[in-house]
Amino acid sequence: MTVPTGRRERKKAATRQKIADTALRLFLERGYDAVGIREVAAEADVAVTTLFSHFASKEALVFEQDANFEQGLARAVTDRAPHEPLIPALCREVHAMVRHCTADGAAPIWRMIDESPVLREYEDSMRLRHAETLAAAIAADPESSRSATACRTIARFVLDAYSLGREAADPEAAVNEIFRMIEAAWEATGPA
Repeated sequence: MTVPTGRRERKKAATRQKIADTALRLFLERGYDAVGIREVAAEADVAVTTLFSHFASKEALVFEQDANFEQGLARAVTDRAPHEPLIPALCREVHAMVRHCTADGAAPIWRMIDESPVLREYEDSMRLRHAETLAAAIAADPESSRSATACRTIARFVLDAYSLGREAADPEAAVNEIFRMIEAAWEATGPA
């Protein structure tokens, strides 16, 4: 995540983080379904309208890194060095995402998500949106001459690599193994 430079941007970022941290603490203490938006806003000492100016829904409070992950995946494609291969750049980004989501203290959050049908559904829709954003970035890459179907397929594989890696006993080894398969699939779709 880029650090906001102006005072106003820093204050907005701090308020957003305070809301997200407060919500997560309340959700973990009392259960996701037992906590309402008004309670989160009151505990964070912000108006409900302020909460909604930072988060579109209650579910978004749990996935507060959503936009950063989505932008990070697209930047892995668009900001890589000239002639740097695509798949290793995406692998590095997925490793970073997995490290973030398997850090100390993350297990209770994932248990909460796994136990909530609403949060699992939100995560699934978020993953599909991220895959579409990534597919568009891959398709727009001037060095890619793959079909739209190939771009969408690889993008979904990349998001699945994140999910499977996050759940693995050895996340780093799992991501590396999956990306060897992704690399082979990407090469198979290339020009003959």
